[in-house]
Amino acid sequence: MIARLLLQNTIFVVAMGALLFASAGTLHWPSAWVFLATSALLGPLCGWWLYRIDPGLLAERLRPVIQREQPRADKAFIVIFIAAILGWLIAIGLDRRAVASNVPVALQALGFVLYLGCTAFTMWVFRENSFAAPVVKLQAERAQHVISTGPYAHVRHPMYSGMIMFFAGVPLLLGSWWGLAVAPVLLILLAIRIHIEERTLRAGLPGYSDYAARVRYRLLPGVW
Repeated sequence: MIARLLLQNTIFVVAMGALLFASAGTLHWPSAWVFLATSALLGPLCGWWLYRIDPGLLAERLRPVIQREQPRADKAFIVIFIAAILGWLIAIGLDRRAVASNVPVALQALGFVLYLGCTAFTMWVFRENSFAAPVVKLQAERAQHVISTGPYAHVRHPMYSGMIMFFAGVPLLLGSWWGLAVAPVLLILLAIRIHIEERTLRAGLPGYSDYAARVRYRLLPGVW
């Protein structure tokens, strides 16, 4: 499992780097190297930690993002979301190529902190929820049940809440106003994914409707 983790993380980081540098037309991009090096380090570290505390969840996280058990709507979402992420990274690279943004170093540092914060928050989610698979599905074989502790006591989809930090932090770190401008589109897509996920959980997970009635907010407390 660890070998698969290392392979997947390496492919992911190399693919991101190729996309960013190819669209930027240059390798002289210090903040991109920082982002990629940090991603290359955090992936194995977080994976090893998850392997120690919850190997079943790590196995789920390493499965393909298109699975037989998924609703058709989620399969379509995955394809669209991956295309959107690729477009987002290309836009950030093109911004670098055009030298269109001048993001202050302090804001780039803030972006780095947000990226690390997103990672730490996601690890908290994983610690609380052993059923945080990368796809929408019911996990009866793993005795899935409603999780209402930790961040789930405040919002119903805290992993997506953490993604807000990611979608804001990465473009700031990479010095791209274009990337920051595109980020709301990705959040809208996550809102659509939340609708797909909640429809599945309400229909098939005992107790989820009662949990949703207790925890009103899906993404941000006091907002939505």
